[in-house]
Amino acid sequence: MKPSFADKIKSLPKEVWSSERLTIRPIENNDDLWYAVVECSLAPGQEEYVNPAGFSIGRAYLAPGDNVPCVICKRDGEKIGYIALRTWIVKDGGFSWSYYLDRRFQGLGYGKEAARLAVAILKAVDPQMPVKLSTEVDNIKAQRLYTSIGFVKSEEMDGDDLVFVL
Repeated sequence: MKPSFADKIKSLPKEVWSSERLTIRPIENNDDLWYAVVECSLAPGQEEYVNPAGFSIGRAYLAPGDNVPCVICKRDGEKIGYIALRTWIVKDGGFSWSYYLDRRFQGLGYGKEAARLAVAILKAVDPQMPVKLSTEVDNIKAQRLYTSIGFVKSEEMDGDDLVFVL
């Protein structure tokens, strides 16, 4: 039987999951789940730009082979955000993620570092697979972040969201 995306990603060596200041790791226990769904909070007004963790955790429940919900931690283990690594199921396939940092850790460079780390993890699964991200048309901050790490805006749309491709 062919290994799923989740099987491949979970079999990656531990060093792939860490950068200089951060580690991404699959949700392992109730504490991680509670952090992702309840404790990790956005700044006011950001809720309209991201799906809540419960949505992507539900997606992982329904399609466990295509979704890996994770926490973002500082290297000392302190949880600072949530990220769901997944396959891109819209036009032409690929890999993707959705993520957010707790408002206490925004503006400190962790978001960009987590994005770069997510790219490294996904490229370790399959370096030939495109990485695609979607964002609201008016989420300029996300668009700047994506382009700053090498993504380009594509002609593809995800509903009414813009799609960026690496």
